[in-house]
Amino acid sequence: MAVTAQMVKELREKTGAGMMDCKKALTETNGDMEKAIDYLREKGIAKAAKKSDRIAAEGTTHIEVQGNKAVILEVNSETDFVAKNEGFKVLTSNLSAHLLANNPATVEEALEQKMENGETVQEHINSAIAKIGEKLSLRRYTVVTKTDADAFGAYLHMGGRIGVLSLLEGTTDENVAKDVAMHVAAANPKYISRDEVSQEETEREREVLTQQALNEGKPENIVAKMVEGRLSKFFEDICLLDQSFVKNPDLKVRQFVESKGATVKSFVRYEVGEGIEKRVDNFAEEVMSQVKK
Repeated sequence: MAVTAQMVKELREKTGAGMMDCKKALTETNGDMEKAIDYLREKGIAKAAKKSDRIAAEGTTHIEVQGNKAVILEVNSETDFVAKNEGFKVLTSNLSAHLLANNPATVEEALEQKMENGETVQEHINSAIAKIGEKLSLRRYTVVTKTDADAFGAYLHMGGRIGVLSLLEGTTDENVAKDVAMHVAAANPKYISRDEVSQEETEREREVLTQQALNEGKPENIVAKMVEGRLSKFFEDICLLDQSFVKNPDLKVRQFVESKGATVKSFVRYEVGEGIEKRVDNFAEEVMSQVKK
């Protein structure tokens, strides 16, 4: 039977699944609407689609290292409870393995790729949604490569609430790299060094600090010197190498790393849910709105 646009529309309305998924379901079931609905349910797509408007701001970060390649990723769920679910952990592990092996350029590209079991990554996630009962999503990931002369530092804080993957050159000591990763988790720097801070950002901060000093009534002839001192504190707040090392505050991170004959090549820090606007349900208001109807 030929699949018509009207059939696809009807199936979408009944299941909430995407247009392409509906078309495929109808094609696979020779246009049988009920069988197509079952097909989507079996794939977890219908159930997943109905949850698509929910906010998934919990979850976990995860790091997988295989030789000279490593991946750090964030997978989201709706509740922290589900993030501890064994099925969720298996999903995260499966996604890590796929990303390491295939290194897709974007999340969108990753979701369309086929996994070893023949499912696309999105279908695999949908299957987990059907079993677990919450919206789940692959939010972001970074694949990092190194040479035999380098070291990865992998650190998960609070069971994965924060994940950091560091890469150090000039050393193969993973403990040193992990110490740097632990520091990044605690101090949350934006950059490795001052060289990475744009001139625009530096000038903007200098202008703000200058105006602050003038507003404090400081004499103009000493404002410039004061501003440079405060600018140095600004760099300490955002630049890894300028920060006091958390495991030994008497040392700067730069001094610690150099004492090991190493340099920091990169770091990636993911904190679960950062930047996602979490919905706060007011149940009293919800009940009242229902009573007034």
